[in-house]
Amino acid sequence: MREIVLDTETTGFDPQTGDRIVEIGAVELMGHMPTGRTYHQYINPERGMPQEAFEVHGLGDEFLRDKPKFAAVGQAFLDFIKDSKLVIHNAAFDIKFLNAELGWMGLPQIPWEQAIDTLAIARKKFPGSPSSLDALCRRFGIDNSSRTLHGALLDSEILAEVYLELIGGKQPDFALSAQPERKSGEPTSEWTPRPRPMPLPARISDKEKAAHAEFVGKMGGDALWLKA
Repeated sequence: MREIVLDTETTGFDPQTGDRIVEIGAVELMGHMPTGRTYHQYINPERGMPQEAFEVHGLGDEFLRDKPKFAAVGQAFLDFIKDSKLVIHNAAFDIKFLNAELGWMGLPQIPWEQAIDTLAIARKKFPGSPSSLDALCRRFGIDNSSRTLHGALLDSEILAEVYLELIGGKQPDFALSAQPERKSGEPTSEWTPRPRPMPLPARISDKEKAAHAEFVGKMGGDALWLKA
């Protein structure tokens, strides 16, 4: 099962009032384990960076000026995520911005059902407890000391570790609960063991059997072997 852990950085809180995405970071998981494949892109927002946003992620106008616009990278982003589940902390925020940018390009929208919201998972699992990414790192003992500023790729890598802990650890069920894929036309009933058509041959030789019988005979009539 392929999943993409994803984060964005933006100029603000609402694309409908002119805010834009300035960074996308994503980490690929396969079977709940990182594959090493990532997607990372800085984006020219085609507008000035508010000071409040700059203080969060440190991405300023001068740094972003020569970066590609979203219109130049939107299709490549969709090609990377495909139809994989998107693991996002506060998914409503990122999906809102991504769909706004994709919509302005006339590209397909990301359906809400494609997202897995780790914020919602954390709030359900630990009701009443802080559920920010930093708080979850403290809870699970995950090193986030390099997170002095928000960064989409770094936050995705940290979120991948948090997500794996939220669902039960890095190998939550060691794939024991996974059902094998069936080809079309195969029966859908659960697999059950069947008796062997031919019993396996004995692993004890006749010589070893005779030696054992002789040994037991020397133990007398009260030997437990004779009563078993």
